[in-house]
Amino acid sequence: MKLTALDISIIFLYLIAVAAIGLFLQKKAKENKEAYMLGGNTLPWYALGLSNASGMFDISGTMWMVMLGFVYGLKSIWIPWLWPSFNQIFLMMFLAAWLRKSNVTTGAEWMLTRFGRGRDSSKSHSIVVAFALLSCLGFLAYGFIGLGKFVEIFVPWSAVQPYVPFTVAPEYVPHVYGMVFTLFAVFYSVLGGMASIVWADVLQYAIMTVASIIVAVLAINNLETTPLNVPEAWKTPFFGATLDMDWTGIIDDVNAKIKSDGYSLFGIFFTLMVFKGVLASLAGPTPSYDMQKVLSARSPQDAAKMSGFVSVVLIPTRYLMIIGFTVLAILNYDQLNLESPTGIDFERILPAAIQRFAPSGLMGLLLAGLLAAFIGTFAGTLNAAQAYLVNDVYLRYINPKASNATVTRMNYTTGIVVVLVSMVLGFFAKDVNSLLQWIVAGLYGGYISANVLKWYWWRFNGSGFFWGMLAGIIPALIFPYFFDGLDLYYFPLLLLVSLAGSIIGTYLAPPTDAETLKSFYRTIRPWGFWGPVAELVQAEDPSFVPNKNFWLDMFNVVVGVTAQMSLTLLPIYLVLGMYTELTVVAVILLVCGLILKKTWWDKLPEDGTSVAAALKQRLVTHK
Repeated sequence: MKLTALDISIIFLYLIAVAAIGLFLQKKAKENKEAYMLGGNTLPWYALGLSNASGMFDISGTMWMVMLGFVYGLKSIWIPWLWPSFNQIFLMMFLAAWLRKSNVTTGAEWMLTRFGRGRDSSKSHSIVVAFALLSCLGFLAYGFIGLGKFVEIFVPWSAVQPYVPFTVAPEYVPHVYGMVFTLFAVFYSVLGGMASIVWADVLQYAIMTVASIIVAVLAINNLETTPLNVPEAWKTPFFGATLDMDWTGIIDDVNAKIKSDGYSLFGIFFTLMVFKGVLASLAGPTPSYDMQKVLSARSPQDAAKMSGFVSVVLIPTRYLMIIGFTVLAILNYDQLNLESPTGIDFERILPAAIQRFAPSGLMGLLLAGLLAAFIGTFAGTLNAAQAYLVNDVYLRYINPKASNATVTRMNYTTGIVVVLVSMVLGFFAKDVNSLLQWIVAGLYGGYISANVLKWYWWRFNGSGFFWGMLAGIIPALIFPYFFDGLDLYYFPLLLLVSLAGSIIGTYLAPPTDAETLKSFYRTIRPWGFWGPVAELVQAEDPSFVPNKNFWLDMFNVVVGVTAQMSLTLLPIYLVLGMYTELTVVAVILLVCGLILKKTWWDKLPEDGTSVAAALKQRLVTHK
């Protein structure tokens, strides 16, 4: 172990600070369920944005992205569209405001706003709870494995074995380490609820920003003395039908990694990724910590600002670290220990690079920050799972009149149960990448069609939502056993099955009652296929103006995604010393920012209603 007393002291100071935040905010979290699950809707949008960004700066994802940067170079900036990473742009432009206007506690409770109360609505509510818990457990297990693999590099089991009364098979060592830090994450997140998670995340973000800058400077200094030996295609984000990335004679092992990932036909992969990504973004956030942060905002306008702020604070900081460690790893590949019980493991590049290149003090800072990243992501996801179990199961079906003290006890109990179950799931996962692929390409593939239709088609009802989700989730769970290769490639079939279930289920039941539809349309003001409902609302209120901002919102999305990718390339070009490209990207980013200032920021009404409705109200007031 290379950890010095200074490194260990920094790590413990961070852990003590986070524990103190949880203890300090424990009393406020006990006030009511909104205080625990949503921070009482009192948290400022910039703190929520920093928290959301910090939660996305997780260990497992960062390890994965450093691996992608090492193997694929600048082309790796596209692969996170698997999530899809650009969903934050759709949220900032319109979906976050729509979601926040519902004034609910969870995504499952939102189903009651959309479909009312009744048998079909109850089924839609139940299927969302099931999906939310399944996805939360998947992400908890994903973070659990990533953390364990990360810690194993710095604390070899051989150094620990003499002090424990049991033996562990080599392949399960990461799981044991994951369990230890998972138990710590439970402490502060369960005690302080959403408020403690947000303020601990702000602290974490400050640590990660300092660490990222230091890593980038180290990489720049190394490049001044040693040139980067990589394939020519590595240095450009542009691509054709195939990847054309050949590491032969440079690092031959990387070619085998590219082949096993299944990204060689990059044009087809990219097309499917964009197709799935746009639909997933139109569906809105999945019922996890991202949605809970949106619902925690003070207002619809704050929800939109928070979603936009996430990209601004997350991407440049994160990519300074990613490209910094990528460069250091390539320059010193022969000095990295990437061996695992199953062969060379490229997911170990990040921790191996930290161990090899980080000086005393910086290593402690990096470890504290990355441990914080795990704890923050884990805590946010755990909070979401607790919210669904307590709000949408316990308070809805078991004890609707529970006192605040009882709700607090249930929050604690459900938190512990969810963590234990996620640990068990983690033992069955092969590695970080396989679990990630299953979550984003498989499970989320089954989520898309029903959740797109719920926003944009008035005739879609609770029955359609239930059968559409069921027809998506079941194939997502079983398709991996029948199809070889990347999960993304069977996504179109999964989408068709889910879409068929959504449409057939919709016409098996009558439309949602008119009063529920009118209330939803008046409050949320979505655009889409809402003609019959709009006519009913306008008959009652002739001053009502439907949302006609589809083309403006889509224009803003294109500009926003362009800005987001420019933010991604800026730190990469800076570290690599590609100053001509850096200047071009900076100009593009500036132009995008000026456009969005006029077409988005200046047009955010104070109450979060549509631009057209706000303008109409001003005209009426003037008259």
